[in-house]
Amino acid sequence: MNQIIHELQDMTHLSWAKTRNSSGTAGSFLKAYEDGVDGKTYFKLSNYDAWKGIIGHECVNEIIVDRLLSILGINHLPYQLIHAKILIDQKEYETWLCASKDFKQHGESKIALDAYYQAESLPNESPMDFCIRCGWESTVYEMLVVDYLILNRDRHGANMEVLRNQRKKTIRLAPLFDHGLSLLSRCESTEAMLREDVMADKPVQCFVGSRSSWENLRLIPRDQRPPLHPLAENDRAILLEGLSEALDQQWLDRIWEMIWKRWQAYEDLCNQG
Repeated sequence: MNQIIHELQDMTHLSWAKTRNSSGTAGSFLKAYEDGVDGKTYFKLSNYDAWKGIIGHECVNEIIVDRLLSILGINHLPYQLIHAKILIDQKEYETWLCASKDFKQHGESKIALDAYYQAESLPNESPMDFCIRCGWESTVYEMLVVDYLILNRDRHGANMEVLRNQRKKTIRLAPLFDHGLSLLSRCESTEAMLREDVMADKPVQCFVGSRSSWENLRLIPRDQRPPLHPLAENDRAILLEGLSEALDQQWLDRIWEMIWKRWQAYEDLCNQG
């Protein structure tokens, strides 16, 4: 699969459903799907405003984080970035959208982690302790590291999912997905982006942790820090390859600066013992 399709695709047949942004940014996130011979393909747009149009770059973030997770060696949902012509409320837009496949295996059903926690947790058991009891701590710890590196603002309880196969009696956490509300997604202009402190520890949603992505790193026991493949300076080319048509180079440069500086801070934390 080509990770980026640069040639403009006619996707005006898609029907977009609106999902309100849960993180407080004005606008909506629109989603669509279509059935194919190999199952459903799911599509989503960056932040959409009925007056201003498509104003975000969350779809580009998904590709960058997809590549970052591949470098680090973390299981995740792959995304594809598509240059497309679409229709919303009978108005045509030329934009970039994300596509992904269903991560459920045959026979599996899914439930949001917060709903599963509410149904199965013990009295006074925190979401983190619940995940540890279920044997999911390694996935959760990887997620906390990644969400610090990208400053993910939106790891609410439905952005983690539990996959169950009743016939086989199996249950597992879904691979990591939905990372768009991260990096510099809150910046609404180039000027705001250039002023942004890429190391700032801003409030985040994290169902299993706290409102601080930095403090969430301290929830990981020292002897259980994820054995990640190290990020290197030459990985910049891998993360940003082919994206300059979808997002201005100034933004891409700043996104790399953010990821690299936060990675160095995480390494410093690990080296402190």
